[in-house]
Amino acid sequence: MGFQLGNLYVEKGEKVCGFLKLPFTEDELPVTLIYGQEEGHTVLVDGGIHNAEYVGIECVTGLAAKLQPEDIKGILILLHIVNVNGFKARTVSVSAEDGKNLNRVFPGDANGTYTDKLAYFIEKEIFSKIDYYIDVHNGDWFEDLTPFIYCVGNASEETVAEAERMAQAADMPFYVKSQSGKGGAYNYAGTLGIPSVLIERGCNGMWSEEEVAASQKDVKNILRRIGMLKTRPTLAEMQMRVPKHMNHAHYVDSEKAGCWFPKKKAGQIVKAGELLGELKDYFGNVIEEFRLKEDAIILYQTISYSVPENSPLIAYGHYDICIDDMGNTHQHTHDELHKHRKEHYDDHAGIHSREMWEDMI
Repeated sequence: MGFQLGNLYVEKGEKVCGFLKLPFTEDELPVTLIYGQEEGHTVLVDGGIHNAEYVGIECVTGLAAKLQPEDIKGILILLHIVNVNGFKARTVSVSAEDGKNLNRVFPGDANGTYTDKLAYFIEKEIFSKIDYYIDVHNGDWFEDLTPFIYCVGNASEETVAEAERMAQAADMPFYVKSQSGKGGAYNYAGTLGIPSVLIERGCNGMWSEEEVAASQKDVKNILRRIGMLKTRPTLAEMQMRVPKHMNHAHYVDSEKAGCWFPKKKAGQIVKAGELLGELKDYFGNVIEEFRLKEDAIILYQTISYSVPENSPLIAYGHYDICIDDMGNTHQHTHDELHKHRKEHYDDHAGIHSREMWEDMI
């Protein structure tokens, strides 16, 4: 008995490449189905949720070319480009059809616009068939980013534990457990009981063969971790480090529109009180300064000169106890070192700005 995904069908021990038809548009999604010679889990690996994040797209496309049925135990769904509508139009982060960000509309709506319908189709036709999910991303053209991996954190205890085990197979310095449960594809999949991770590597809307190879290595090692990939890792594929849990992640937005002057780079360790960046008005006057209350690592940040009002600027993380959790005993005050006057969320609290950030990258 074979496996059916929409108009595509694959028999056990075979590999099929083709275009998955969508019921609401003439657009078709490039997909490779690999059915191993042994029964096992069904796993989705996709790229192009954000259509201009090319490391993820080339990562999945390359894996689809290389992997064969004899390598696989179970069924592997490789969805090369999810938002093919935006990809063909060369938009940034959004569908050309309706200007919506696919990673903000899950679980979608059958009666909505193009992007809502695409999310609905993926949730009903693909998520309903899978046991695990690996979503491969990188920073868009306006984002500076250091490599790391997300795993779902707002799901059942068993789902979170398995997602965390997946994340720990990646060759990254750290991983973040997301507390968002909607909007994003992998976040929503977690609420359905599907252990899911999101790989982040590459930025500035660019891609390189080295970044693609590194993300392919992570995907393959995660597939090995969950018992799907039967091959032994080559020397180049050996995991050199186990990522550490980044206990707290914070997300900082602008209050006003203006011109952004970042002072640091993604991946840098920043000391408490250091200036991260300035937002200036259109006459060159500083209207906002951004400083940290604690030592931290910059995960990713906006690098575009133009910044809209209430727009994401910086995401940073740290391992220690948050200053906000320490009451009034710390020597620094909120007004002294956290001048942006936004709510300060950690990885175990609210998801106001977090959802906006995680859905953008």
